[in-house]
Amino acid sequence: MSSVSPPAPASQRVPDLTPRDWLEAGQSLLRRGGLKALKLRPLAEELRVSTGSFYHHFADFDAYQGQLATYFAEAQISDLIDALERATADPIDRIRLLGQTVRRRGSSRLAIAMRAWAESDERARRAVERHDLLMLDFLARCLTAAGFDRADADIRAYGLITLGLSKVHAPHLDMSSVFDHLLSIMTARPEQPGR
Repeated sequence: MSSVSPPAPASQRVPDLTPRDWLEAGQSLLRRGGLKALKLRPLAEELRVSTGSFYHHFADFDAYQGQLATYFAEAQISDLIDALERATADPIDRIRLLGQTVRRRGSSRLAIAMRAWAESDERARRAVERHDLLMLDFLARCLTAAGFDRADADIRAYGLITLGLSKVHAPHLDMSSVFDHLLSIMTARPEQPGR
């Protein structure tokens, strides 16, 4: 008689999760509830697994938080920039696509949560700084390619990022189109005197 038990039914099997799955779930918790929501039990519930499966990928929760901060600043942002650069050759369309992606993913809420976390954690602070440098550079390169000098491009890039982080209550504005309107303003070339 064999001591090997039959495989569990498909409905009872634990999914093959990767560290990235855990990092994405952590970002989902951060988006919805900030750092106070980022705990092991809710994280496991988000993925519908036991808390024990967490330890297959991370030594402890502190190590997980360090990787979560790094993920925000490195692989995730690099993958996004690469995808945007492959999506279209037009630099303004790249910025527009970035805005659409940020809205669809709820990235502004995540960035705000990361900034709040950065107030109390050096790893998060470094991650936010790295994220901002990469995004500012991407936006400035797009704007430079659209014809702005680098100084103007840097200022406009800063304006676009701060727009994405703002939580201003403006019920009289159509928030679904405000980014596109502001992008048009930010990318308009000033008229030259005498023309």
